[in-house]
Amino acid sequence: MLSGISWPQLLIILVIVLAIFGTKKIRNLGTDLGSVVKGFRNSMNEAEAAKEQLNDDSSNASREDANFDNTPAEEPRKGA
Repeated sequence: MLSGISWPQLLIILVIVLAIFGTKKIRNLGTDLGSVVKGFRNSMNEAEAAKEQLNDDSSNASREDANFDNTPAEEPRKGA
């Protein structure tokens, strides 16, 4: 896609963008983009931790469910 653009052409584009928007707006855009990426990473880490906790809880519950030592004996039906 960018194989036809060389470094001098990218430099000219950068100068034009700086002239149009100014350094302050570009700096604010970079700061906003950085905070978005940081928030996304934090959310992904929280989701991964929640997933691991659910997996741990489900594996503990399945171990408890598989314990048949405390299962009451079935009583015979009367009248059958």
